[in-house]
Amino acid sequence: MSTLAKWTINNYHQMIDAGILAQRKVELIAGDIVEMTPEKPLHRRVTVKLADYFRDKLRGRGIIFEAHPITLFDSEPEPDIIIAQLPLERYDHRHPYAEDIELLIEVSDTTLKYDLDTKQKIYALAKIKEYWIIDIHGPQLKIFQQPESNRYLTQFNFTQGMISPIAFPDIEIESNKIFGL
Repeated sequence: MSTLAKWTINNYHQMIDAGILAQRKVELIAGDIVEMTPEKPLHRRVTVKLADYFRDKLRGRGIIFEAHPITLFDSEPEPDIIIAQLPLERYDHRHPYAEDIELLIEVSDTTLKYDLDTKQKIYALAKIKEYWIIDIHGPQLKIFQQPESNRYLTQFNFTQGMISPIAFPDIEIESNKIFGL
C-alpha cells in the first residue's frame, strides 16, 4: 500500500523558486498541489467590478488583492478577492496570513461545490474571520462567519439589499455590486 506525500509551504515555495511550477496555474490546498479551474469571462467581470467597488468604498482602510496568494498553515490558495490590513509594505516579503485578512471572497462560476467544501474548511481552520462565496448563477451570496475548527458557526444567504462586512460595519455594499450587475 502506498501513501501520497503532502507538500509543505516551504516545499511549494522551493518549487516556485526553482521554476518547476512556472508554466502551471496551481495552488497549494491542504498539502496538495491543485490545478486551478480556468477563469470564464463572467467570473472575471464579477471579480473585477467587485474589487473596484471595494477599492472605492474602502479607500485608505484596507488593501484589495485580486487572485493573489495567501499563506495558511498547509495551503497557499489564491482567492478571487481579499481585503487585507494596511500597510501594503507588510506584504513586501510575504503573502498575507489569515490574521491579516478582514474579508475573503471566492467567486463561484463552476467551483461552487469546491468552494463550499474544501475551501470553506481550510479558511475556517485558518480562522479567516469572514468568508463570502458569490454564486454568480444563483445569484446568491453565501456568508460564513465565526470560524471554529473546520467550519463556520454562522452561515446565511443573501440575494438582495445591503450588506456590511464584519470588519467594516459602517460600509454598506449593494447587492447589485456584489453580483456584478
